[in-house]
Amino acid sequence: MGLDEDALEYHRTDPPGKIEISTTKPTNTQRDLSLAYSPGVAAPCLEIDEDETDAYQYTAKGNLVGVVSNGSAVLGLGDIGAQASKPVMEGKGVLFKRFADIDVFDIELDDSDPDKLVEAIKMMEPTFGGINLEDIKAPGCFTVEERLREEIDIPVFHDDQHGTAIISGAALLNAADIAGKSLEELEVVFSGAGASAIATARFYVSLGVRKENITMCDSSGIITEDRAADGDVNEYKQQFARDVPEGGLADAMAGADVFVGLSIGGIVSQEMIQSMASDPIVFAMANPDPEIGYEEAKAARDDTVIMATGRSDYPNQVNNVLGFPFIFRGALDVRATEINEEMKVACAEALAELARQDVPDAVVKAYGDDPIQYGPDYIIPKPVDPRVLFRVAPAIAEAAMESGAARTEIDLEAYEEELEARLGKSREMMRVVLNKAKSDPKTVALAEGENEKMIRAAYQIQEQGIALPVLIGDEDEIKQTSANLGLDFDPTVADPSVGDYEEYADRLHELRARKGITRSEAGELVERDSNYFGSVMVEQGDADALLTGLSHHYPSALRPPLQVVGTDDDVDYAAGVYMLTFKNRVIFVADATVNQDPNEEVLAEVTKQTGKLARRFNIEPRAALLSYSNFGSVDNEGTRKPRKAARMLQDDPEVDFTVDGEMQADTAVVEDILEGTYGFSELEEPANVLVFPNLESGNIGYKLLQRLGGADAIGPMLVGMDKPVHVLQRGDEVKDIVNLAGVAVVDAQQE
Repeated sequence: MGLDEDALEYHRTDPPGKIEISTTKPTNTQRDLSLAYSPGVAAPCLEIDEDETDAYQYTAKGNLVGVVSNGSAVLGLGDIGAQASKPVMEGKGVLFKRFADIDVFDIELDDSDPDKLVEAIKMMEPTFGGINLEDIKAPGCFTVEERLREEIDIPVFHDDQHGTAIISGAALLNAADIAGKSLEELEVVFSGAGASAIATARFYVSLGVRKENITMCDSSGIITEDRAADGDVNEYKQQFARDVPEGGLADAMAGADVFVGLSIGGIVSQEMIQSMASDPIVFAMANPDPEIGYEEAKAARDDTVIMATGRSDYPNQVNNVLGFPFIFRGALDVRATEINEEMKVACAEALAELARQDVPDAVVKAYGDDPIQYGPDYIIPKPVDPRVLFRVAPAIAEAAMESGAARTEIDLEAYEEELEARLGKSREMMRVVLNKAKSDPKTVALAEGENEKMIRAAYQIQEQGIALPVLIGDEDEIKQTSANLGLDFDPTVADPSVGDYEEYADRLHELRARKGITRSEAGELVERDSNYFGSVMVEQGDADALLTGLSHHYPSALRPPLQVVGTDDDVDYAAGVYMLTFKNRVIFVADATVNQDPNEEVLAEVTKQTGKLARRFNIEPRAALLSYSNFGSVDNEGTRKPRKAARMLQDDPEVDFTVDGEMQADTAVVEDILEGTYGFSELEEPANVLVFPNLESGNIGYKLLQRLGGADAIGPMLVGMDKPVHVLQRGDEVKDIVNLAGVAVVDAQQE
């Protein structure tokens, strides 16, 4: 099937459409229903009657946006009417929810009279926290937005005007920086004079472009003062009329620094690009066909053409989804009365700054694994970059507070953490650990320091103040790679080939001489194997923790630290633990990486160490030792091991958390089974530490929970070591390295 057929099938699959209403509170019992509706609902109604602002406390108003359209100017489709525009408005709702966790009612109004639209929307003000106007044709859209901003007390934002303005404005900030040009000196030409073009031109002036340097062209040519005097252009176009000779788009583009296309495809030639100033900036944003093709514009000149389009299949897509969800998120969370110019500028500046930072691996993978780095082909962030939420929304909230648009003040540092939590429980949990790490950073040695991911992780670790990273490897290569990546940092490097590390070789020989390693072999291992070098470095106290394993099989990466650092004094066995985060639950799974066939003593030790780890995440452990048997229902050698381990732990005065077993996995995690059938269990609530009977079941279990249960996995985290060591998995992303560095620092703080 083609795209159209696929889209039709996508939309009509039961249930039809793309959005639904779901409940956010329990509705399982008669009491639940009496609280949700009659008679309990009277209480919040009366509170709101006393104080209307309580609607934000007792209803969904504070997270609800109305997407309102009459379908008179749908992108690429034109005036298709209210009913036909509904799929687009539902789609807008999907984007609000997906990117900023904002709920939406789509409202299609069957009228083209701006006055009637204003009156209809005004009557809906009590329902919504904000209004997103969509696909309303010019010049009526200007009237509707301007009047609503004056007459209602919630944010109103016409995305067709301001979305493109803000996102292309962010691109302009970076394009000018790369081209080495000053905003106030830029000569800017617009092709198109509709709502989006006019709003974009206005916004560029807010960013610092001189109004007198903007030349706007409509279908009749350059908008001049003579045309304005003759009544040839409407009042909105007149503000950009220039005292220049009349002419066409080609005349306007000669010598221009910037071309902004918001018109129709194919109207710009290579000759017109060639006529522009040096290193021209070309934003050809007509959809689906730009004013000039990407390859065509790039090939027109020998110097740098910084090109952006509205298409996702070329670099620098000007995509409004980078703006509206996050603008409303910030505005809603401070209960803003409007979305003003200061907030729009803050959005553009935050996006521009984000594009200059290192790009997460997940984003790179989403776009084909090709390197993504600040430069002519990357001047605005990618829409799937999760950092946009907690960079843009706080910038909007801060601008709203500083400009007086906010009804409520918020703590911006705490707010960023709340936004991260919206992206998943794993981010919320890691934030706990990373904040602890930042309170007292430690030195973390990074083996495999020449690896690009390790270098990028070191940059982020240092930039965020999580730890003091030391990269182990060839210093020249590491620093060259760092420079090639455009990272603004001077990495700390331990280079085994040039430094005086004879004492490391002596120590390794001392530890392993009776295991068959000669002094010369110890010297070679220290010089050539960063795992041994890093292990000795930590064992000697020159670093507080070690991360390794990025390019090695797990067992081979684990072997050097086990041989050199070893387990804690009162621990005989290390173990690998994954933290699995679900929407409303966190579970620690052990052992998933180290001990193949543990006996009861090992199971007990693993449980104790995993309980300690849970507390580092501020989770009070409740441990279940798992089997296919429930409390003796099957009696054999395999079921006795977890049963004995549970008893050992229950009798151990040093174990101050709840432990029980052996039990089946569903018994451990389902409250009704635990309290009903097995009310005698020591566990009063479902377990959050699951100890599997062997490595095989632990590894299988965590992967099933991750893949089929939709859990995010953090780890494996190595517990039981004498000093903090964590072994990464091959293919881990930079964020995984950063997260484990945070865990390692908190481990070191406990030492």
